[in-house]
Amino acid sequence: MRIALCQINNTVGDLSGNAALILNAARQAEARGADLAVFPELALNGYPPRDLVEKPSFLQRSVESLAQLVDASRDLRCGLILGYVGIAPEGSIRRATNSAALIDNGRILATQTKMLLPTYDVFDEWRYFQAADHQDVALFRGTRLALTICEDAWNDKQFWERRLYRKDPVEALVQQGAGVLISINGSPYDTTKRALRRHMFSSMARRHSLPHVYVNMVGGNDQLVFDGSSFVAAPDGSIVASACSFDEDLIVFDTETCSGEQRESHSDETSAVYQALVLGTRDYISKCGFQRVLLGLSGGIDSTLVACIAVDAIGRENVTGIAMPGPYSSDHSVADARALAENLGVRFEIVPISGAYTKVLEGLDPVFNGAPRDVTEENVQARLRGLTLMALSNKWGALVLTTGNKSEIAVGYTTLYGDMCGGLAVISDVPKTMVYDLCHEVNRRHGPVVPENVFIKPPSAELRPGQKDSDSLPEYPVLDRILKAYVEEFKHPAQIAEEQQLPLPLVRDIVNKVDRNEYKRQQAAPGLKVTTKAFGIGRRFPIAQRFSE
Repeated sequence: MRIALCQINNTVGDLSGNAALILNAARQAEARGADLAVFPELALNGYPPRDLVEKPSFLQRSVESLAQLVDASRDLRCGLILGYVGIAPEGSIRRATNSAALIDNGRILATQTKMLLPTYDVFDEWRYFQAADHQDVALFRGTRLALTICEDAWNDKQFWERRLYRKDPVEALVQQGAGVLISINGSPYDTTKRALRRHMFSSMARRHSLPHVYVNMVGGNDQLVFDGSSFVAAPDGSIVASACSFDEDLIVFDTETCSGEQRESHSDETSAVYQALVLGTRDYISKCGFQRVLLGLSGGIDSTLVACIAVDAIGRENVTGIAMPGPYSSDHSVADARALAENLGVRFEIVPISGAYTKVLEGLDPVFNGAPRDVTEENVQARLRGLTLMALSNKWGALVLTTGNKSEIAVGYTTLYGDMCGGLAVISDVPKTMVYDLCHEVNRRHGPVVPENVFIKPPSAELRPGQKDSDSLPEYPVLDRILKAYVEEFKHPAQIAEEQQLPLPLVRDIVNKVDRNEYKRQQAAPGLKVTTKAFGIGRRFPIAQRFSE
């Protein structure tokens, strides 16, 4: 049998558009001699649909769209496997199911419903779906298929030291005499996922002595980026077919020869992270109905990276950089911002805020009543910049991209209603040290786009004379190690200090900054997840609470 792995970029809720993508890819698969075209989890509805699943109209239209797609597939010589939102059986606790359909000759041969419903990290499927109480092997043209949906294949007892579920759907289906395992997935990207998936499925393929076909969706849906990276693991564990990462693709695998097409992809995770951010930015902009973006260009490393990502995502003609020099801005800030804009070929405008800043303070000083200058005046500058960007956004109909990185957001070195203003926080899950790595990646891809001075000057918000980030924070390599241990690995301050040989008071200070600034993060623009634990989706801490490390 020839199986086509079809990784498509669908849009949540676009039932007709997603159906058209499926049928178009199925015809391509047929033209390349495929007997079966396999699509990702919830390919018809988009993933994750979240509370759309609570709408009866969404469920009804999902079922109707599946019926229309089945009817439209009558002229296809190849079969289809695709994920969809189904209606749960009468008497179920929940209304919907996360299901898959096996379609051939204009009819549904079999359906399978997801059994293991994840409720950790970014997943909340137990909230929405009714789990299957059993699963059966599906027969397709003489081949017995073990069809699983994402999490159903992530509970192998010989791979995981601690399993989340008592059941192992893969093992149960293999015991029914399956000849091929097919797993359809909506698995979001992070820096560990591509290697982990291959390792896990290779291990299962060896254990069960069966080819394991892994099909994953691609594209950005809100804060999640799906990388595709579909593949086939042979019975000996070797990867015998692989699709590209971060792009739509279709590859064909032959079960008789146990061979398939191999695509080149990103060999290192710095390159992969950059492409994930480009894809997530492009899809967020387009799927939300925007065409143009703007951002504040300060001449610093963070706004530089965001501008480069935006240009690669939607083209230089759709990106505008705004320099907003204030009373403490250095000459090189505007010069570096202008140099970057010229290198990228984007529109560049200068809107000084010093005059507005003076006027605001003139109005506030009588009420301040002689109080000494402090962070209040710094925040006024940041908020004038936010006001400027939002005014231009309204006037031009362009989406504002915020430029704060994960390290700053973690410790609260961002200003509400100032530099946090915008519609998408492109690098909110990118630690500061990785920001530098990604800017070097830009120069590897495109030549010397990022000016050298951007790499070497000390990071600064330039909100007071001679200000540097290191005045009140440890150097970023140290800060990022503490943040990774605390935010992503949930380690205690004493453990972090001991393992990294750092002063305990320093670690406690950083941890307290993280905890105190939850209220800011929950008011931030949605950001793109690329690490194992991002602020926003998948991280749920209360604001009003009194637990302290």
